[in-house]
Amino acid sequence: MENGNTVELYIERKKDRGLVGNIYKGKVLRVLPGMQAAFVDVGLDKAAFLYVSDIYTPEGDMTHFMKEPEDDHLDEDDTKQNEAAEFEPGGSGNQDKERHAGSVRQRPIEDLLSEGQEILVQVAKDPIGTKGCRITTNISLAGRHLVYMPFIDHIGISRRITGDQERHRLRDLVSKLKPEGGGFIVRTVAEGLNEKKLKADMTLLINIWKQVTTQAEKLRAPTILHYDLNLSFRATRDLLTADVDKLIIDDPDEFDNIHHFIKNYMPGFRQNVELYSGDEPIFDYFSVEMDLNRALGRKVWLKSGGYIIIDQAEALTAIDVNTGRYVGKRNLEETILKTNLEAVREIAYQLRLRNIGGIIIIDFIDMEREVNRERIFNALQEALVEDRAKTNILKISDFGLVEMTRKRVRESLGRTLCEPCFYCDGKGYLKSKTTICYEIFREIEREIKNLHTPVIHVNCHPEIADLLYEEEGETIAALEKQYKKTLVIRGLVYFHIEQYEVIEKPGSGHSSSGKRSQSHKNASK
Repeated sequence: MENGNTVELYIERKKDRGLVGNIYKGKVLRVLPGMQAAFVDVGLDKAAFLYVSDIYTPEGDMTHFMKEPEDDHLDEDDTKQNEAAEFEPGGSGNQDKERHAGSVRQRPIEDLLSEGQEILVQVAKDPIGTKGCRITTNISLAGRHLVYMPFIDHIGISRRITGDQERHRLRDLVSKLKPEGGGFIVRTVAEGLNEKKLKADMTLLINIWKQVTTQAEKLRAPTILHYDLNLSFRATRDLLTADVDKLIIDDPDEFDNIHHFIKNYMPGFRQNVELYSGDEPIFDYFSVEMDLNRALGRKVWLKSGGYIIIDQAEALTAIDVNTGRYVGKRNLEETILKTNLEAVREIAYQLRLRNIGGIIIIDFIDMEREVNRERIFNALQEALVEDRAKTNILKISDFGLVEMTRKRVRESLGRTLCEPCFYCDGKGYLKSKTTICYEIFREIEREIKNLHTPVIHVNCHPEIADLLYEEEGETIAALEKQYKKTLVIRGLVYFHIEQYEVIEKPGSGHSSSGKRSQSHKNASK
């Protein structure tokens, strides 16, 4: 929470705990040269996805594995390969630069993997939507102050450590302490740290890796070799920094666990941890529940009376800005500018709170003056500075649209807490009752020639039956006259509103087609 507002919310439940950071011994199921990717069985419900650029090869192009971290984010920080960060080699001077300049390009995946092969992998991204998790063979182990890379002999320093003297000091210190063959990234919280604490973190990570390799030699794939810390410990490790006032925990057992963790690894923060003992739920006391409910809505109201609409698709999110009830005071351009500026702050907040990733299109209200467009663009950039996830923004187009991307590692808040509506199959809308009536009429015309009894039964939802009897009664009479058959409409309460069927005789099991609205065959079962 920042300034009394919930800005980031991480959720982990025991039955579907996050997988990022877990290390597995997997078996290659399929190699797809056309996609330069492979599916790997790591023992989960869905096969994991391994892209060729996530395969570490000593002779290949390794620069994308060694990019410097710029952030201390719980999911996409220095513990993983930050796609947007820049790599600054360290530890070996000019020899490193020459080696990377001469390194060969990534080999084709069919030369690197074969079906049935057993490999060591780490989860880089949790399953999102219908996709399995994304994995990498470039394994890293995160500690409080360091990240250990057992396969890469390099030293990186977090870009958030800006002082040149401190960067050189840390690099020299880690270079002196580290063993041959592995590499380390120095995290932001290590700034000002002494040799003893760095050495302790380094020893812990190296010992964990030794345990992983020992297990890998004994066990057959697919199997898990190492669980990353649970959410409580990860949040404590990654988010409890000098600018955090308090870590408040409402469970006595979890409080004891975290207090013990901090005592061993972060003793300087013991006074920042407190146990919540209030009568009302902790989410109510800190208004988290209210912020959470607001973050799940499609429409978000602005203080001025305007509002934004957030629509999330599979890989793209559209955000529309509207003036709503706000009518301004002076002129239209000023009204639009004020609404857009207020929307910028709310959009940046909602992206962070909802953890919306992928491609994002923002439709600001059209502004005539170029200087106002520039103000909106600059305001958006400034509002996103506090966002731990990497964002890339393009200039406002002539249509008033901003195209941007935000790095996504885990599911958005909406997809974590919600599920598709069982009634509309997640569409968010249903066919109108009149539309369904006319579908039934066409179905009768299509099938009535194949039905040989004088009475034809139409089964449908009761609300559709009422409409057929009342407003569409003339059409029913016309069909009866045209085909010289009697139509009996039956409303069945257990039918989905879009479900219907045209049959010869109820209970006979003989239906002309078993017709039901195509989009709801599953919903109506």
